[in-house]
Amino acid sequence: MTTTATRRGELAAFLRSRRERITPADVGLPPGLRRRTPGLRREEVAQLAGVGVTWYTWLEQGRRINASVQVLDAIARTLKLDAAEREHLYRLAEVPEVPQSGECGRLEPEVQVILDNLDPLPGCVYNSRYDLLAWNASYAALFPNLVRSDPPERNVMWHCFTQPGCCRAVVNAEDEFPLMVATLRTGFVRHIGEPAWEEFVRGLSAVSSEFAALWADHQVARPGTRMKIFRHSAVGLVRAVSTSLALAGPPETRMVVYTPLDDESRQRLAWLAAHPEAPAVGHRH
Repeated sequence: MTTTATRRGELAAFLRSRRERITPADVGLPPGLRRRTPGLRREEVAQLAGVGVTWYTWLEQGRRINASVQVLDAIARTLKLDAAEREHLYRLAEVPEVPQSGECGRLEPEVQVILDNLDPLPGCVYNSRYDLLAWNASYAALFPNLVRSDPPERNVMWHCFTQPGCCRAVVNAEDEFPLMVATLRTGFVRHIGEPAWEEFVRGLSAVSSEFAALWADHQVARPGTRMKIFRHSAVGLVRAVSTSLALAGPPETRMVVYTPLDDESRQRLAWLAAHPEAPAVGHRH
């Protein structure tokens, strides 16, 4: 498939998934009878957004039509899209007002200096595909298996979804994994048609049915501050708040810092920093 065809297929699937989650009651319509599919009908979305039924149908079918910012805004309001979903819609529709960015260049050396000075707080740098680009000693002590992996397996998504449940470092996976996949999809839309990205998604979908199911859900989200619970064989549970900070360059990179939630977690991180050789959950070396 061409890049354009792939993008329009993604747009069609995304619009259908957003339409199906909105009930008539959500937008002040009567429930009606004999609804064959969940959510709103196409003609209802068109009516509420003030666009032609045929035009909206073609848009949702991924046909080659142009959409203005104003029309997409109306559709976004009708489908109650949040900021991340609205940006995702614009990028899929190739609206020129949405800035495009690539993923190239190297991290400035000062980034590593900042990471090192964050110790004992674990800190790292990811790109939008969750490749691990840089880290400090505390992060390496908390996630030694990830740090010791060679590219391209030095990737957070790959480690999360290819480890058996018993050996996962992330304890609150039911809450965290859907958000991670949603964040990955937000990055993916900027790279549709790029072999490295599409091969990554295909490969991870092939080895993890869990990832494939979450990917098929078409959720999108932005990186943010979240509470995470990690398991380490040597110290037990570590509870932390992850804070994501966008870097000026290279594009689509962010620094993530983990701040312990309680004294017990702080003490366990300090112990790990003093004993970096301690094996973690799922240790394979």
